Amino acid sequence: MAKLMLTLSLLALSLSSLGQAHEPSPLQDFCVADFKTSAVRVNGFACLDPKQVTADHFLFRGLHVPGNTSNPLGSFINRPTVNEIPGLNTLGLSTVRVDYAPRGVVPPHRHPRASEILIVLEGTVLVGFVTSDPENRLVSKVLAKGDVFVFPFGLIHFQENIGQGNAVTMAFLSSQNPGVIAIANAIFGSNPPINVHGLAKAFQVDKSVINKLQAPFN
Repeated sequence: MAKLMLTLSLLALSLSSLGQAHEPSPLQDFCVADFKTSAVRVNGFACLDPKQVTADHFLFRGLHVPGNTSNPLGSFINRPTVNEIPGLNTLGLSTVRVDYAPRGVVPPHRHPRASEILIVLEGTVLVGFVTSDPENRLVSKVLAKGDVFVFPFGLIHFQENIGQGNAVTMAFLSSQNPGVIAIANAIFGSNPPINVHGLAKAFQVDKSVINKLQAPFN
């Protein structure tokens, strides 16, 4: 019995460690990313010598500046990560500002390494995420200025400005480098392209429809 209890205890500790495996707590005050002296990366960048660290390593300017939304999506994303703020290295967070023209969208996408909390600074924004199989349930809400919404880790989500004027949101993500997988780009714009026959089967449409959807990405 004692041996069994010991085995279960070790298993529980192992599972606990796996549950905390991504972006663990740092073991020092900071680990400013060193982009120059080491190409080795172990779940993050090597640390710059603390004696070389300055306040500028923790600084990013310009997030107050509106982005240019004159593009097909009608949105502009300003996403400073560890590459722009070296002091984020090992801290497990980053931020993003999104500007939206009327009817502007951030199309369905997911962050493979982060959950997200979003705050509406201006405008009226429709947001939502989709749960995993087999439910595939849409969880959606219309947000006004000052409202906050959470996108769970890794789930597909989206935003759309449904107001009459421009909109602005700010979000914080639980990774120094959350990554973005835009669903349409990944499916129809992969390089090399995903097999047309397989996509036609998946979407239950004719191959000509898939060819048309892939065309803008080629």
